Amino acid sequence: MRGDSFRRTSFSALGALLALAVVLGFSVYAVDKKAAPGSVFVADKGKFNILLDGASIGREEFEIEPSGATWTAKGSTSMKTPDGKSARVTGALTLQPDGAPLSYDWAAQTDKSNSAHILFVNGVAKTTLQMQGAAPYQQENSFGSPIIAILDNNLYHQFELLAHIYDWNKKGAQTFPVLIPQELTPGTISVESTGTATAGGKSYEGLKATTSDLEILLYLDSAHKLIRLEVPSAKVAVVRE
Repeated sequence: MRGDSFRRTSFSALGALLALAVVLGFSVYAVDKKAAPGSVFVADKGKFNILLDGASIGREEFEIEPSGATWTAKGSTSMKTPDGKSARVTGALTLQPDGAPLSYDWAAQTDKSNSAHILFVNGVAKTTLQMQGAAPYQQENSFGSPIIAILDNNLYHQFELLAHIYDWNKKGAQTFPVLIPQELTPGTISVESTGTATAGGKSYEGLKATTSDLEILLYLDSAHKLIRLEVPSAKVAVVRE
């Protein structure tokens, strides 16, 4: 990893994403399945409505489910940017039951089509990026742990995965290495339980995720499924329907 300046660069992209209208929403339905024995995850399926200053600006649909000995987390987002352009991004993440990523594929469609495939081996992320009209580009990023949080642009279900790799028995502040695949940049994120949190007149488990640029509040049900995400400084809310 390349130090604080690189971390600021990576999360400035996430900050711009959340602060501007590059976010989206969804109507959703959730499934109530149990986690497989030995897994930190629980199966979930649903949609998020993404709001900027109270107005809906896009949609995300996602599914998290066991797949043999591993888990998959897939999401698809459609949105419109402030200048009226349409954008779509999809992501498919394969994980070990303990939360360690194995592979990740994303594709983004705006005026051009870009995509990438990432393999994770012993804490090293090996990315092959394909940008429309350009030769494939390869990059490696090394992390100090096989447990790496994947928090990609416009795919908010991945914050639910972050909530599941957090050690709720230990609690307190916990720091995780992060990769934002569409930015090809690594970083770190600090996560801490805030106890009971209230939103919309209902009580949830609260989790606060902090970077050098942002404070992100997560509202989770008793199974630690993501019900609501807020970025107060950006007036952004991501709400399960």
